[in-house]
Amino acid sequence: MHKKPFLPSKVCMTCNKPFNWRKKWQRNWDQVRYCSERCRRQKESNQTDPYVNDTKTM
Repeated sequence: MHKKPFLPSKVCMTCNKPFNWRKKWQRNWDQVRYCSERCRRQKESNQTDPYVNDTKTM
């Protein structure tokens, strides 16, 4: 019997894709918000630059 289908999952705050629990997140699963380092970096860069993805001004 496989245990993988029973792992907890969350939705990434940057890409809105679901991702599952990983062993490296076992200590801080409650604080995990992003599926990858790439999404975490992308979110940080979007917050610092207010004109990124700003379609209202076009």
